[in-house]
Amino acid sequence: MTSEEWQAIAEARELFGLAERATLGEIKRAYHRLCKQHHPDVSGEAGEIEEMLRVTQLYELLMRYCNQYRIPLIPESGDNLEPEDWWMDRFGQDPLWGKNKGKA
Repeated sequence: MTSEEWQAIAEARELFGLAERATLGEIKRAYHRLCKQHHPDVSGEAGEIEEMLRVTQLYELLMRYCNQYRIPLIPESGDNLEPEDWWMDRFGQDPLWGKNKGKA
């Protein structure tokens, strides 16, 4: 994940009122609570449309990275690397997958 995605997840975690670890059910319940609060049909305010879109975008981001297990919603060491740096951090020294593949 990129640093921008981690920032968005931190924003979502704060907005949704989630702990550092959250289940899929906890995320869904928080999303539904915010939908009820910010939906333009319920609140009667036209300005709530933008807030509703923001809530939905953050929810979709969380759904892309979550499953039914508890997962950390804060970056772990090395998680804010760009994809190529992440790969090299984990497999860079591996003779099969690293840059020096095939060299003995």
